[in-house]
Amino acid sequence: MASGKLSPRQKMINLMYLVFIAMLALQMSKEVLVGFGIVNETVNKTNETFIQKNKEALNSLAIKASESPEQFKSVYANASQISQVSNKYYQYLDSLKTYFLSSYEDKNDYESMDKGSVVDETFKVSGKLTNDGRKFMSKMESYRNSMLNLIGNDYPNVKKNIEETFLTSDAKIKDNDGKTMDYIQYHYIGYPLISTITKLSTLQNNIKISENEILSQMFSGQLVEIASMNNYSTLLESERSAVYPGNKFDGNIVLGRTDSTTVPTFVDLKLDGRQLEKGKDFDIVGGKVKLNVTAGNPGEHKIEGKLVFAQEDTEDIEVPVEQTFQVIPKPNQAIVSADKMNVVYRGIDNPITVSMPGVPENNISASAPGHTFRKKSGSTYILKPGAGKDLGIKVNGTIEGETFSSTTKFRIKSLPRPTPTIRGQVAQGGAIKLPRKAVEISPVGAIFEDFDFDISPVVKRFTMSVPGQASVVVNGDRLNAQAKKTLALAKTGDIIQFFDIRADVPGAQVNVKSMPALLVQITN
Repeated sequence: MASGKLSPRQKMINLMYLVFIAMLALQMSKEVLVGFGIVNETVNKTNETFIQKNKEALNSLAIKASESPEQFKSVYANASQISQVSNKYYQYLDSLKTYFLSSYEDKNDYESMDKGSVVDETFKVSGKLTNDGRKFMSKMESYRNSMLNLIGNDYPNVKKNIEETFLTSDAKIKDNDGKTMDYIQYHYIGYPLISTITKLSTLQNNIKISENEILSQMFSGQLVEIASMNNYSTLLESERSAVYPGNKFDGNIVLGRTDSTTVPTFVDLKLDGRQLEKGKDFDIVGGKVKLNVTAGNPGEHKIEGKLVFAQEDTEDIEVPVEQTFQVIPKPNQAIVSADKMNVVYRGIDNPITVSMPGVPENNISASAPGHTFRKKSGSTYILKPGAGKDLGIKVNGTIEGETFSSTTKFRIKSLPRPTPTIRGQVAQGGAIKLPRKAVEISPVGAIFEDFDFDISPVVKRFTMSVPGQASVVVNGDRLNAQAKKTLALAKTGDIIQFFDIRADVPGAQVNVKSMPALLVQITN
């Protein structure tokens, strides 16, 4: 534009031109806005998963507190406070998102959410924080202080994350140009609405991840502490809950905290009033009192007495023994049990053992109408359940010319939800810490945790998200070229999200459930 003295009209034209240029520069592409919306949806789904996980963890602590108040009452009380603080702040952020989106009939019309005036006017006026702006920072600081007070120094990783993510009201941030500004100005002023909504969802994500990590560590830590206590009590171990008249009852009486070094110095046991003799009726093997007695008539039988443990500096410890076992007549019905579980799983091979006491294997037949059921060898069968919620296995056995029939019901369940992994590692309530190179070359995998079947899901696709970068969809289980380029832009300490992880199980005729997001923190 020309220099020199300008008329008021020319000045106005120049000003309008500058405004027009600024509007063009600020106009974001529709694709970017939609991208923000998709990321927001994914984060919200992850939040729902953590909400359910946290609810289940708190319920587990509540049950433990009612069963063992001495060990879990104080832990549950602290966990309840943490959940209340987390939920209160989470709901406040939810109310903000609802307010910001209240003028939009279609909450998924991300292309129209390119203006942030409602956010700017809510938080600031004439460069100063409004009451709502001050309330926003006050809520954040209140959550921060409450959580830090509740967890103390017990969870250093969670503490560090809260301190770095949730700032105080007077916190200042420097931008890339070295300019200092307050938290709200840096994160929310001048951005498209969908960007703000996504950032609020991410804050909620941090709340739920922190809560989950604390609850998980509370539960597991208390169990470890209990396991280390010297709680002396007796247990009766037996491969069978009942035996036939005249047969040997092969069982073990052990301490609840059993180990090979804990051996009683004196054993005084009676079976239905008859004194048991060492070397004849029992032996001491590996800290266990191994019984070898003959079962009597049908009915209940009682083993009672005491185990005495000598102590060097205190009085001997006497542990009372009072156990019972049942002797029952030979049954006339088949016994069918799943080898690895009390349910069967849809779409995969379930090993089933079929037997009938007193009936030879060659006189037993079994079937599962409506499902794939074949004999493998001996008493072992393979069952592949189809549709439905339950099934019945019908067994026919013939002995001495007489045929017995019995049907046993099983519940059919879908495969459990897989847990995502990277480099074979599973997240323990928070982010996995890995070097950038390890993330670049390591496969994204999945496992069925605590699942006895020897099957593994195979990852076919996932999406990777680096803070400040567009999400990248990857086909397969390793980063492609575009994902590696995006990963290179991550900063040390950044949390990388792997979400929308899809997998299948080779040979299984069933859909694999969706997995939660996998969080990885870059360490260099």
